[in-house]
Amino acid sequence: MLVTALLVFMVVPAIAGSSEDKNNLFSVFIDGNLVGCVSDPSSVDRMVSNARRRLARESTGLVMVDYELSLSGSRELFAQEDTEETVTANIYQVLSGNVAKTKQPVYEIKINEFTVNLRSSEEVLELLNQAKSKYDENEEYTVEMVLDPTRELNVLTTHVVKTSELEKEQEDVIFPSAGAIKKMDEIYEEARNQTLEGFDFGVKDLDFGENVEVVRAYVDADRISTLDDAIAEVTKKEEKDTIYEVVAGDSLSVIAEKNGTTVENIIAMNHEIIPNQNATIRPGDEIKVMTPKPELSVVRTEEIYYEENYDAEVQYIENDEWYTNHQEVIQMPVAGFRKVVADIIYRNDDAESKNIIYEDIVAEAIPKIIERGTQIPPTFLKPISGGRLSSRFGKRKAPTRGASTYHKGVDWATPVGTSVVASSGGTVIRAGWGSGYGYCVYIEHPDGKVTRYGHLSKILVKAGQTVNQGEKIALSGNTGISSGPHLHFEILVNGVQVNPLNYL
Repeated sequence: MLVTALLVFMVVPAIAGSSEDKNNLFSVFIDGNLVGCVSDPSSVDRMVSNARRRLARESTGLVMVDYELSLSGSRELFAQEDTEETVTANIYQVLSGNVAKTKQPVYEIKINEFTVNLRSSEEVLELLNQAKSKYDENEEYTVEMVLDPTRELNVLTTHVVKTSELEKEQEDVIFPSAGAIKKMDEIYEEARNQTLEGFDFGVKDLDFGENVEVVRAYVDADRISTLDDAIAEVTKKEEKDTIYEVVAGDSLSVIAEKNGTTVENIIAMNHEIIPNQNATIRPGDEIKVMTPKPELSVVRTEEIYYEENYDAEVQYIENDEWYTNHQEVIQMPVAGFRKVVADIIYRNDDAESKNIIYEDIVAEAIPKIIERGTQIPPTFLKPISGGRLSSRFGKRKAPTRGASTYHKGVDWATPVGTSVVASSGGTVIRAGWGSGYGYCVYIEHPDGKVTRYGHLSKILVKAGQTVNQGEKIALSGNTGISSGPHLHFEILVNGVQVNPLNYL
C-alpha cells in the first residue's frame, strides 16, 4: 500500500501536468546539432547571446557568425533538462566552428572619392605627416585630428597648425600680454616689418588642399592597408583630366610644360579642335590636359626674398582717329631693378599666386608707351578655332526636321563647349533663347552689320555689353533645331543675311 501510494503521488501530477497537451521539455539544435534540453524555451536566446559575447571577447574585431537555431518540444513524464552553463558551452562550441568572417576595427580615411583603411589613429597621423613632410622639412607644423563641426556624426577632420603657435598659446595662458605691454609688442613688430630684418622667411602657412575625413569603421582584414602602402597610395602622382584655359602667350609646348605633359598628349585629347602642332589656339579656348596629381595635395604660403629686373606696365594712349589694328610705339621701355619680398602660394610644387608685400626700388623702370586706335576696323574673324565646315550658305537639303532648306549662315561642326569669340567688336543687342537658334547671341558692329551666333550651350555676355574682337562670348552647343553639335554663324547687312565666308 505504501509503494502504491508513493507511485500515485509521483505519477499523477506528471500526468495531470501533461494532460493539457503542452510540451514540458525542449531540445535545442544549432545547425542540426543537439546542444542541450531546456524546459523554458524563452531562455535559449539568452544562452545564444552569452555564447556570442564569449566569441566576441576572444576577438579584437567584429565577429560575424552564420547559424540556424531550432527547437523541438516533447512531453516527458520524467523530464531531465541541462544546466544553462552546459547548454551555453555547447552552443559556443558549435558557433566557434561557424565563424564566417571577423570584421576588423579600422580608421577609414576619405579624401574626395579615395579611401584607405589603417589600424590605429597613430598610423593615420603618421600618414598625414608623411604627406606634408616634403613641404615641411623642418617639421614646423603639426597635424591634429579634430571633430568636424559641420557633421552630425562623429567625423574627424584635419587641423594643421604651426607648432610654435601652439607653444605660444600655452605661454599666453600662463603669461598673458595685455595693456601697454601688448601695444608695445605690436609697435615693435610693425617697425621690424619696415626692413628686411623684420621678415620671417620660409613657410608661413600650410594645410591640406582637400577635405580629409576620418571615421571609425569595421572592414574585412584584406581591406586594411599597411602604413607604407597607404603612404605610397596617398602621395603618389596619378594623371587626372583637367580643363585648361588658354592665356595670352600660350603655345602648345608652353601649355604642355605648365601641366607636366607632352604636346602629343594634348593633341590626342583634343584632336577634334587641335588636329596637329600647327593648329591655332586663342586666349579663352578651353582644352583638356592630363596632369599628374597626388590624392592629397599640400597648399602652403611661403615668404621669400629675391632680386630681379622688372618691367613697368605698358601705358597706352588712345587715338580715336585710328583703327584698333593700328598702333605706334611712342617710348621704348627700360627695365628697372628691385628687391622684393613676396608671399607665394604653392599647391605641391606648383606656384598658384604671388603677392608682393615689400618692394625696394633700386632703379625705376621706364614704361613702354604705345599709341593705339580705338575704332573697330571693318573686319570679321572666324568665331571658333578649328571645327569642320559642315554646311555652307545658300540652298541645301534640310538636315533635320524643322530646319530650313535655304541656309542663311554657315555651320562648323565642333564639340560642345568650344570657345566662341566675337567675330568683330561691337555691342551685344540680344543674348538668350531664339526660336530655332536655341541659345544665341546677336552683336551689332559700328559699321551697322550684325553677327549672329546660334545653337550655343552657354552664353557668357548680356545685352548692352560692349565686346572686343576676339573676346570670348559663349560656348558652342547643340540647342534649338540642330542635327548635332556645331556653331551656326551669320552676318547681316542692312538686316539681310549674306554669305559670311565673303567677309571673314
